[in-house]
Amino acid sequence: MTSATRFRALLNAGLVQAPGASDPLTARLVQQAGFDAVYMTGFGVTAARLGMPDLGLLTQSEMSDAARNMVRAVGIPVIADADNGYGGPSNVERTVHEYIQADVAALHLEDQTSPKRCGQLAGVHLMDDFRAARHIAAAVDARGEHDLIIIGRTDALGVEGLDVALDRARRYHDSGADLLFVDGVTTLAEAEAIGTKLEGPKVIALITGTEAARLTPAEARDLGYSIVLHPLDALFAATKAAASSLATLRRTGFSDAAAAFSYDDFMGVVGLDHHKRLDDTYGS
Repeated sequence: MTSATRFRALLNAGLVQAPGASDPLTARLVQQAGFDAVYMTGFGVTAARLGMPDLGLLTQSEMSDAARNMVRAVGIPVIADADNGYGGPSNVERTVHEYIQADVAALHLEDQTSPKRCGQLAGVHLMDDFRAARHIAAAVDARGEHDLIIIGRTDALGVEGLDVALDRARRYHDSGADLLFVDGVTTLAEAEAIGTKLEGPKVIALITGTEAARLTPAEARDLGYSIVLHPLDALFAATKAAASSLATLRRTGFSDAAAAFSYDDFMGVVGLDHHKRLDDTYGS
């Protein structure tokens, strides 16, 4: 059974919460916390790989490699950012095939022009809606009989407003997208309007620090959302903790990190016991 098949069963059972992960280590933490799915965030992957902002700097092969490594690290479905497909229809087809080979459960394609950027930033430029819709159709065709879930994402909310964003999302649904994703939601009013005015299964990303992040899972479910992404919570928390620990180490010569999270704790996260069992059974 593919990861996508298992993920479809989860969606049929109810709302899925998927915290964001920028690397396989964080994905393991998401799984160990008991979540049913993890979201590979392009924002986080760019920060982890390059130490730079999400400005379309990573290539298709870098993103598909990140997805593949994350899938290997966990047993829960991975929802992956696929940016704008990295070019024309042939690029979209290759992206879909690479993500299928990586056993990604779902991917989202957005309607920004290249170079794209994080949807929360100013300066977003949209491709025309006809071209974006054709890219969704190309992705649906490229997956063939595979169960990969294709999410049509629009970044029009912050550029052209709610009505245009809803119209674009509807076009992506007509082109075959399984779920619809209006990105850039910052207020509860926007979350409610999208939930009530946009028919069909929907995705919402709740960004740390926005009013919309106060939306509860139960409220999101009642508004018709099927997936709630929490893209940045783990990344921001880890960055803050690391910065604080390093500042203490620089100031005092000591760090309290080990007291908060020990070497043994960390070995539990990365699964050392499994490899010890392998060595005990098959090693020399």
